[in-house]
Amino acid sequence: MTIAATYADFAARELRGVSPAYERLALAVAGDDELLALIGALPPAKRQPNLLFGVVRLLGGPVEDPAAFHDFAVANWPAIEAQMRVRATQTNEAGRCAVLLPALARLPQPLALLEVGASAGLCLYPDRYAYRYGEHRLGDGRPVLDCAAEGLTPPTRLPEVVWRAGLDLNPLDVTDGADVAWLDALIWPEHTHRRERLRAAAAVAAAEPPLLLRGDLVDDLPALAAQAPAGATLVVFHTAVLYQVPPPRRDAFVELVRGLPGHWIANEDPDVLHHDGLPEPPDGAMYNVLALDGTPLAWTRGHGQAMVWFG
Repeated sequence: MTIAATYADFAARELRGVSPAYERLALAVAGDDELLALIGALPPAKRQPNLLFGVVRLLGGPVEDPAAFHDFAVANWPAIEAQMRVRATQTNEAGRCAVLLPALARLPQPLALLEVGASAGLCLYPDRYAYRYGEHRLGDGRPVLDCAAEGLTPPTRLPEVVWRAGLDLNPLDVTDGADVAWLDALIWPEHTHRRERLRAAAAVAAAEPPLLLRGDLVDDLPALAAQAPAGATLVVFHTAVLYQVPPPRRDAFVELVRGLPGHWIANEDPDVLHHDGLPEPPDGAMYNVLALDGTPLAWTRGHGQAMVWFG
């Protein structure tokens, strides 16, 4: 897929009806030869719309007006390019816990959680947040995570978590203002509720920081998994991470995680992590597939805002 097609597809499948500002921006970039040439000089893994838009926001650039965005990006491209080369899309959306929770709740308790691609570790606290699946409310913590769930009998209990750890090539620290500023920059312009959620989830993590290690999902996973306490069910999980991993390493990770004790929860794009026999997705939007130990269970939206259960 060309860079232009990638931006246009992102606008149609993920942004439409979710972020009008970024939809306009992605479509404008898709037709902007000057910007496409600049983006094309970056390594393929660094050409993502979310990365470009997040860096421009971090640098104080305009993202509501495509013409102003173009002018800012062209005038400041050396600074933008430098940031894009050293940063990654580390969106740490606590709302994704709402789609992970049904899989976590069905496992033998207590749990030892190990997240691959953990960013700042905000998804390591599913037991501390509250949830709302339509009229069904669960938990009394903050933030409250809303999820439109179809075909799902909502969980009746929160998981019991006795250990939480994460691996990331560049773990972020919720007590570091610069790291939180990057997490904020990755949130889409209109999503005030997600900014409020970020602050509330960061406060939870800061009160009891998880074990976050800088490391590779293949080379360093076994040693960290071995630290999980005896008597707890190890759960290795990840969400919207594997698209950043080259296919050979992705295959090595899948082989490795299948051989670990405990369970494996994946929430990934089906084009990135393939599953046989999937039902048709609900519509033309972009969906991940929630899977437990390789068995697909549900279609999920990227920020945990909705899921369609079929497992």
